Amino acid sequence: MSIGKISIRQVKAARSLLAWSQDDLAQASGVSVPTIARLEAADGVLGGRAATASAIRAALEQAGVIFLDGDGQGPGVRLARQQPTEQPGAGC
Repeated sequence: MSIGKISIRQVKAARSLLAWSQDDLAQASGVSVPTIARLEAADGVLGGRAATASAIRAALEQAGVIFLDGDGQGPGVRLARQQPTEQPGAGC
């Protein structure tokens, strides 16, 4: 499910699910650590420049985070179901 705006709390929850630090998010998104720290110090909708918010969101989604609008129950995040990996020695 895709939603337009995400909240700072969703970003923090997404980082937690991924066990990512602000440094990890900065590296994955191309956004500086001080910018991420400044954005996360606020509450509410992820602010800053549109390109910055898009880069942060894209990095988290690329890592498997799905942002949920909550369908009336409030926003949230979850990890996408991972594809099962082949067992060693299976196949051929």
